[in-house]
Amino acid sequence: MVAKSKKLSVNIGGLKLKNPIMVASGTFGYGKEYEGLANLNDIGAIITKSITLKPCDGNKPPRIWETTAGMLNAIGLQNNGVEDFIRNKIPYLKDLGVPIVVSIAGTTKKEYRELSIALDKTSVAGIEVNISCPSIEHKSKNTKLFSQDAKETASIIRLVKRNTKKPIIAKLSPNVSDITEIAKAAERAGADSLSLVNTLLGMAVDINTGSPRLGNVTGGLSGPCIKPIALRMVWEVYNSVKIPIIGIGGIMNAQDAIEFMLSGAVAIQLGTANFINPKVSTEVLLGLEKYVTKKKIAHINDIVGTLKI
Repeated sequence: MVAKSKKLSVNIGGLKLKNPIMVASGTFGYGKEYEGLANLNDIGAIITKSITLKPCDGNKPPRIWETTAGMLNAIGLQNNGVEDFIRNKIPYLKDLGVPIVVSIAGTTKKEYRELSIALDKTSVAGIEVNISCPSIEHKSKNTKLFSQDAKETASIIRLVKRNTKKPIIAKLSPNVSDITEIAKAAERAGADSLSLVNTLLGMAVDINTGSPRLGNVTGGLSGPCIKPIALRMVWEVYNSVKIPIIGIGGIMNAQDAIEFMLSGAVAIQLGTANFINPKVSTEVLLGLEKYVTKKKIAHINDIVGTLKI
């Protein structure tokens, strides 16, 4: 286990963590799958796979396809619903000793409202509002994702905020023309922090069969290939809002994490990296500790947003 350092503690809009390392939704199960592989004590927070109001079967297979420097996935938010999560998952999660942030997703505003009400009564540390999964569509407008519309984003964040006292994180999509417009809408609506970015919409084709590699045709692209885009968006949003930012997108090591923090992220999420190296969270934490020691940095927060332009 890496030594605990007060130099790495962070406060993300009321969510207090011992270090800025979080594991991204959908990449770490409920922690149990990684016992014996990863040291859970080295993780700042676990973000659960997105939970929906009712059980969801997800998309038809194939659901995952490896690409150059990345991965496409079209899982489709498969889960057993919020009642099962509260009854069967939270009791186990409570014993891990790691703050748990629950990712919630829905196809209607009413579903987000009911999810936030149900989770407000539990012991979870916070709620990440997933309005940016490429597998979700809403029917009120022509746009496919809630987070591609500033008004829809604000409406959902405002609704969740009204129905929970938990810190809420708005998870935003890179599949937009201006990420700052959406970020500012989420901030005005009451989001305590932002996580960005979710996956980029992509696809792959089998030239032998002439068919898509994914059963859903398109899916979310993650991994090192999206890092430059995610990094740029974090920097843009940092210069547009006042609330904390959690950086996501192709972070594979401590250097990547530090780049995101220099660009404006208070914390980071490790996603695809967990599939490649289950111990990546410990390695990144060790790298951050070495960095602040070598650079004689008083606290990790001191480097946030210090990119020299």
